Amino acid sequence: MRTLCASTLIGEFFVVGFAALVAMKDPDLAGSTVWTVSGIAMFLCLALCGMVTRPGGIALGWAFQIALIASGFVVPTMFFMGTVFAALWWASVHYGRKIDEAKARFAAQADQDIQADQATQADQDIQAAQAGSTTPDAV
Repeated sequence: MRTLCASTLIGEFFVVGFAALVAMKDPDLAGSTVWTVSGIAMFLCLALCGMVTRPGGIALGWAFQIALIASGFVVPTMFFMGTVFAALWWASVHYGRKIDEAKARFAAQADQDIQADQATQADQDIQAAQAGSTTPDAV
């Protein structure tokens, strides 16, 4: 899940930066304000990449998605882009959890297979010892 969510957030990092460039063209907005807000949002994108697997990380990601959609009041295109990224965020969380569950199942199955192979090998070693087979050391 972390990889998918982080990929979405990195994409949002760039979209926020490009939205700041568009917002700079608005004469009602001060450039320092645009870059301060955009810089904080871009920093949050990067910070959330590391917080995805921590408690509350997904909820913070959802809050960020809502803020991204709300930024459409400043740059109208962000209504669309925010909605697209919110859908990507949902998919990242939903399918990321499924992938993590599948990985855990495969790892558990692999552990069981290794244990079964070790038990089979141990049984074969015991049978060979009971059969009286000789080893090069015994000769």
